[in-house]
Amino acid sequence: MRALISTYDKSGLDVFARGLAELGWELVASGGTATYLEELGLAVEHVEALTDFPEMLGGRVKTLHPRIHAGILARRDNEGDIVTLEEHGIAPFDLVCINLYPFEQISAQKGITEMEAVEMIDVGGPSMLRGAAKNFAHVAPVCRPERYGFVLDELRKNGALSLETRRELAAEAFATSAAYEVAIATWFSERETFPDTHVIALEKVLDLSYGENPHQRAAYYAERGARTHLLSRVEQLHGKALSFNNLNDLSAARMLAREFTLPACVIVKHANPCGVGVGATIEEAYDKALASDPTSAYGGIVVTNREVDATLGEKLAEQFVEVLLAPGYADIALEALRRKQNVRILVDGERRRDVDVRHYKRVLGGLLVQDRDIETEDRAAMSVVCGELTEAQWGDLLFAWRVCRHVRSNAIVIVAGGATIGIGAGQMSRVDAVRIAIEKARGAQSELLGGAVLASDAFFPFADGPELAIEAGVKAIIQPGGSVRDEEVVAAADGAGVAMVATGVRHFRH
Repeated sequence: MRALISTYDKSGLDVFARGLAELGWELVASGGTATYLEELGLAVEHVEALTDFPEMLGGRVKTLHPRIHAGILARRDNEGDIVTLEEHGIAPFDLVCINLYPFEQISAQKGITEMEAVEMIDVGGPSMLRGAAKNFAHVAPVCRPERYGFVLDELRKNGALSLETRRELAAEAFATSAAYEVAIATWFSERETFPDTHVIALEKVLDLSYGENPHQRAAYYAERGARTHLLSRVEQLHGKALSFNNLNDLSAARMLAREFTLPACVIVKHANPCGVGVGATIEEAYDKALASDPTSAYGGIVVTNREVDATLGEKLAEQFVEVLLAPGYADIALEALRRKQNVRILVDGERRRDVDVRHYKRVLGGLLVQDRDIETEDRAAMSVVCGELTEAQWGDLLFAWRVCRHVRSNAIVIVAGGATIGIGAGQMSRVDAVRIAIEKARGAQSELLGGAVLASDAFFPFADGPELAIEAGVKAIIQPGGSVRDEEVVAAADGAGVAMVATGVRHFRH
């Protein structure tokens, strides 16, 4: 039996190669891999000796040779292939162990030049790997160090790898090669916002027990090459395994929590915020967020941008929380929270605030691709179309506008004192969204409605929405403007002595 080995990442290779040698396999290796194996005391045939041709072009060409690829691609059950090998004195390979140049890691580093990145584009590796995968009926392609132990175990037990195992390894090889090409294509097309062919590669991070419903299978995948993702540098300290719906809600909560530098707490239910608050302390922020809609907060996802201290830990332990994410926890807080067997306690160790620049939405047979809505409020670009505003009102309006961007349209957000007090989300009618937000505020904090502010993610098509809000006690409104009935909408506010700000930008989130 004969193995061809060519790896950039030598992790676990010492054990794997030694294991093959102990089973009587002949080892053939290229360049640095051959040197590495020889230093381990293993007998290795160099590729240059096999091909009778030296490496050239600074190592760009070393395995691109018929003696290599014929040995990989020859079919053992094809008489013509066997005759050809014999005529040219070529011995076939039974296993090809390849991992590729780390293009993604190198090209993502700061200060890397274009030519340095280009030199990390592997040519021979993918060619050998794809050849072995194509010929999986006779050759085992191995491209992941995590699989070395599995392969060795089966060889020791059975003396050979089963067809099913080789087929499984081939699938991994093609997926690895495809993802590698996607990374390179993405790097080349960075200058083109929306290329004619848009390719993405995803890597499984987590198997999930089921999807949105128990009869749906599910897993969580992260985009290859992304510096951060939903669970990057996140550690689970306690509780049940994360579910599909947990992750969907957690994503919404994390994205909104990133909006704030002050101590902030976000509570999400069904991918919509039901309570958001900022305060002088994280405890104050949580109290405000919970007071916004305590009924909806039951069984919600809670994200804070500050460490959970002992006092807040006790408060959270009194609530039914599905998932809790924070940058850290005091020991006493963790002790209190762990009294709840099922609460999923996560610690967020991610300090980078990268946000995907592309947003994808799955549709029938394809994807809708757009720039992510990361517009930040620019007070100077907004127009006060009627009334006058205090600095406190401006602060609440901008807070409401930030939150509104994360609420499903039609979206209405009512805010008082740096916290939401009523949110109307996902309604087909904007006036219904206003009505729901008012009902939420009246149910939880009616005393705050008088003097509150309101944000609308898109313009009011009629004056009825603002009129309902004004009647409830709202004193300032922020909305994009642009309706054919803007004059009526502004007149309704102006006539009631209510200030109105037009942003010129809308925040649909469907």
